[in-house]
Amino acid sequence: MCGIVAAVADRNIVPVLMEGLRRLEYRGYDSAGLAVLNGSEHLTRLRTVGKVRMLDEALAHNPTSGKIGVAHTRWATHGAPSERNAHPHISRDGLAIVHNGIIENHDELRADLQQRGYTFTSETDTEVIAHRIHYHLQTVKDLFKAVRATVAELEGAYALVVVSEHEPDRLILARQGCPVVVGLGVKENFVASDVAALLPVTRRFVFLEEGDVAEVRRESLKVLDRDGNSVERPVRESELSADAAERGQYQHYMLKEIHEQPRAIADTLSERVANGRLLEAAFGPAATEVFRQTQHVQIVACGTSYHAASVARYFIEQVCKLPCTVDIASEYRYRNPLVPPHSLFVTISQSGETADTLAALRLARQSGYLSSLAICNVPESSLVRESELVMLTRAGPEIGVASTKAFTTQLTALGMLVVALARHRGADAERERGLVTRLVELPGMMEKTLELDPVIHRLAERFADKHHALFLGRGALYPIALEGALKLKEISYIHAEGYPAGELKHGPLALVDADMPVVAVAPNNDLLEKLKSNLMEVRARGGELFVFADPEAGIQSSDGVTVIEMPRHVTYFQAPAVYTIPLQLLAYHAAILRGTDVDQPRNLAKSVTVE
Repeated sequence: MCGIVAAVADRNIVPVLMEGLRRLEYRGYDSAGLAVLNGSEHLTRLRTVGKVRMLDEALAHNPTSGKIGVAHTRWATHGAPSERNAHPHISRDGLAIVHNGIIENHDELRADLQQRGYTFTSETDTEVIAHRIHYHLQTVKDLFKAVRATVAELEGAYALVVVSEHEPDRLILARQGCPVVVGLGVKENFVASDVAALLPVTRRFVFLEEGDVAEVRRESLKVLDRDGNSVERPVRESELSADAAERGQYQHYMLKEIHEQPRAIADTLSERVANGRLLEAAFGPAATEVFRQTQHVQIVACGTSYHAASVARYFIEQVCKLPCTVDIASEYRYRNPLVPPHSLFVTISQSGETADTLAALRLARQSGYLSSLAICNVPESSLVRESELVMLTRAGPEIGVASTKAFTTQLTALGMLVVALARHRGADAERERGLVTRLVELPGMMEKTLELDPVIHRLAERFADKHHALFLGRGALYPIALEGALKLKEISYIHAEGYPAGELKHGPLALVDADMPVVAVAPNNDLLEKLKSNLMEVRARGGELFVFADPEAGIQSSDGVTVIEMPRHVTYFQAPAVYTIPLQLLAYHAAILRGTDVDQPRNLAKSVTVE
């Protein structure tokens, strides 16, 4: 999604804006632009379609400088990628705005403004905000008050920054549902949608809270809360490195990436949910119409992404009441699939360059699907470029070959897809609010789960000398058992298999003995009692059980049974992501004890670009 950078200083801030945009490229975008007040006291605006380097080239041909300005990278939601739809947008009298988020009532506001004589040059919801601020300025005569009056009318999510030729010493910003941070300097201040954009210039930050409107000058910051009260938000010192791809305090990238999951999930949700609602335009301009027509979902993926797809199938069928088919990409390509009417084709890939998944997408484009949706972590990837709808997972750089945060952010993105499809299958506002709330709660639940790290470290000592392991789950936790087994075999080289627990009697029980640990995931859901019966079958054959269980599951540690208590009140919709964490940690610590190469396991590559 979009990225914001702004600054007010006593020096040329164009290099600061450009470096900030480069540091936000990982978020995904299709165009870039900036607007600065230069020596002539008029706004200079440059906008380009494509990468930040295209904006760099435009600056080389049209050099500009300024001491106050805004910059932006845009991911299209309203209006196709084009220069006229790129930010910043300008209203009358030299008022410029950049905006992240989605304004749901933009059509109504646009119609009102057109009646008042405003001319629109773009298809975006953002230009509506610019003109609305200008409209209010005719009455209140103060930019800060005009922004407050405007945001009171907006429905949806936004982070916005406003600059005006007539008030060249301050930036006005506002936040609702989208992050925005103020970076504090010495006689200069900065604004961005992500701390990472400003790390080269400051480590001191003030985070705006929901409903805040702020004024940023070179030497001051004023914040009003949603009720109009003057407030002071705390100044926080960032410990982040300017290079997000460094290991920092962690011994391995994989461990760092496991611990980054709460933030990665929060980033994935940012600007896409607000006030208990999903902003489905985040999937793309055509998303609402596509989801309205969807009657069947086909998902294609490989490896870990296939496990995410398999989780989604349960929720798409149970929550959305839509049939869903999931295929491994390399198999889908060769089985000559029949395409039901009004089918949505969904691909999932961390890299967006997985050869089999790309080939499946290209086949699907010739097969009569309603539309294609890519869920991916790399905005410039082939999969993203070739799909009609896109949901970027915003996991950030994932260096470890064994996927961790890419997987749980895929689950999060798929959760949003479930909400979007359910909306068009009869889910009312209360039902949607409940599902969105469960997603928003995920980062906090994962933080609690990560506190189990020392416990799992000790547990891994009992796996280090094993040659085989069995992972069990039921329902939407069966794919999590598959993922847990995959992680263990990928990095520790212990042979592991995942099974639906109900399949034990159909073969796997023959393998169970005292030397084969059996790992089970046991949230407190409708399948819990059936799972308990399956676990008894393991104990009756002398197998040693390791159970990650809800505290209210009624499973106790005993001879041959080790229970690790998970956080309370994890719902069925949340359980796949939450119960993934301990299985990742178990694989990591077992691999450390066995002395394997955790980040670069043998025979594996991060991106599989050949068939």
